This record gives sequence, structure tokens and C-alpha cells, in this order.
Amino acid sequence: MTEPAPQTPEAMAERLAGWLAGQLGSDPARVRVHGLRRLAGGASRETWAFDLEVAGGFEGAERRTLVLRRDPPGRAGEGDRGLEFRVVRAAHAAGVPVPRAHFACSDLGVLGTPFYVMDFVPGEALPRRLLRDERYAGAREKMTGQLAAIAARIHRVPTGGPELRGLAAPPPGVSPAEAELERVAQGVRAMAAEPHPALDLAERWLRARLPKRAQVTLVHGDFRVGNVLFDEGGARAMLDWELCKLGDPVEDLGWLCTRAWRFGNDERPAGGIGSREELLAGYKSAGGDSVDPAHLRFWEAMGSYKVALVFIQQSWVYLTGKVPSLELASLGRRTAEAEEELLRLMEESA
Repeated sequence: MTEPAPQTPEAMAERLAGWLAGQLGSDPARVRVHGLRRLAGGASRETWAFDLEVAGGFEGAERRTLVLRRDPPGRAGEGDRGLEFRVVRAAHAAGVPVPRAHFACSDLGVLGTPFYVMDFVPGEALPRRLLRDERYAGAREKMTGQLAAIAARIHRVPTGGPELRGLAAPPPGVSPAEAELERVAQGVRAMAAEPHPALDLAERWLRARLPKRAQVTLVHGDFRVGNVLFDEGGARAMLDWELCKLGDPVEDLGWLCTRAWRFGNDERPAGGIGSREELLAGYKSAGGDSVDPAHLRFWEAMGSYKVALVFIQQSWVYLTGKVPSLELASLGRRTAEAEEELLRLMEESA
């Protein structure tokens, strides 16, 4: 029987240091973990930073800051951190700006849930600081093109190697758009506690406009402001790869343009920092394919349809008594925001 893992930061640090010593082939007495602390953000996964000290050095330094990413306690098995680790390594090898990943662990006896360890990249991730602080005015001017280039690199990561084996993919003979629409529509029907005629209409509207394109690439799956580290010079690294899959590359671009991720700056639909035209031009300039604006608009609308499902899921968790959280209940009420955006997009395209 696996020994239950400790959960205090001090005990976690001790257990982590012992495990890392094994990965490094080092005497445990020569490996220390200092300052293990939980970082803000990460609703679905926990992120911790720590300083690793190795007598004799680790990659040329005796002490360096690393990051640990793990499932929250009690939620082991929701996703595959080992697969996420392999995808991040493949993305790094292909030139995508991501933190370099070093080690992965599936043994629940170490920290209670699966985790992996990667480099610490300094930077900021809060969207409202990016969109409002004068300090980041220069970054705002650069980041639409930078994010377009990052997306193009992600979509060129080779998909035939063992690193990406096991990623979710459309069923044979089904387009990525059709597969995603069916997944979301089934979720809405299964979890909605009351009728949502606007979502029923949106589903029919989306089905009538399914893109015919069949290209399948690596897709980040949550490509948006809020999941990118930035500083005054712009984008530093793409984070939060737990939703990565094989699918339509334009899905990432449409998700970035989804209204929920503009944080109130609707004048700049691409993440609140740029225009759709700038995004598509930057994507093509960085080696991505030309994208039909109607193709982008489909995935932008699908983005709001998916956001509606996220809010419905939050209310479902509350209404079923799984988590008695007023925050989840309030998020459920925000389904109307996504419905309003879908109605606006459908009216614009009428």
C-alpha cells in the first residue's frame, strides 16, 4: 500500500528533495529544497515554486529556482501529467517558448498526486495588468504578433512521435470542428439544469457552418491571455498545457479571440491587445497557413459556446452538492454572458 503523502509545505519539500535526489542520482544529503511556496492562479492545477540546491551543481548551478505543477490533492487521475510533461518537452524541442521540463512523477506516494518539474521563467501572467498597466504599454504593442508566432510554432510541432501519443484526437472520419461541437453540445445537454434556447440555436448555427478543413495539428487548447507569461518586452512563455490535443489549429486562434478573454477590452478582439487582422497576418508571417476569416469566426463563436458549457459545469457542481461554493453558483449565472455574445455573433453573420 502506498504511504499517504504529506501535505504541509515543509513535509512536501522534504519528500520532494528525496525524490529529486533519486532522479539526479545524487546522495539525498546533497540535495535540498528551499522555500517551497504555492503560486497564485491555476484553478485546475496547482503550481509551486522552490529553490533546488544540489552540492556539486545541477546543470551548472548549485542553486536554481524551479516550478512544480501537480493535480490538486484528491483529484489524482484527472488528466495525465505525464502526457502533459511529454508534450511540453516536445514543444520546447520544436522551439515553442515554454519552460523546459525536467522530471515527471506518477507515484502518488511522493506528493499525493502526479506532478512534473520545470524551469522557473520570470514574468507576469495577470491579464488585467497586461491590459491596463502603463508599464506594459510596449508589450501590448508587440504581443499580438508574438502570440501569432507562438501559435504557428505550436502548430508545427511534429505529431508522429511518441511524445504526443495518447493525446485526444478527433475520431476517424470526423473533422476536428464536428468532434468538438459534438463534445460541447453533449455536455450542455447533460449538465444544464434548465432550458437554454440561445444555446440550442447556437448549436444549430454552428453545425450549419462547420469548417471543411481537415488539417490536424497539435493544439494548445487554452491559448489565451492569462496563460502566457510576459514582461515589458512582451511574451516570455506559454503555460497551462493540460488541455492540449490534436485538432484544428484555428481553434487556438479563435479561443484567443473569444470575448471572455478580452477582459473588457472589446475594441481589440484578439486577447484584448490586437485585431483579428493583425493576428491572422502575424500567424501567416510566422509560417502558419492563411486563415479564412469565416473559419476564425466559427472558432470564435465556438469559444463562447465552450465558455457557456464551463459556466454550466460550475453551476452543476454546485447544484449537485459536490462543492457547496457560492463562487461556483455565481459563475453559473454568467452563462447568460456567453449566450449574449453568441446571439450577437449570429446576428452579425445573418
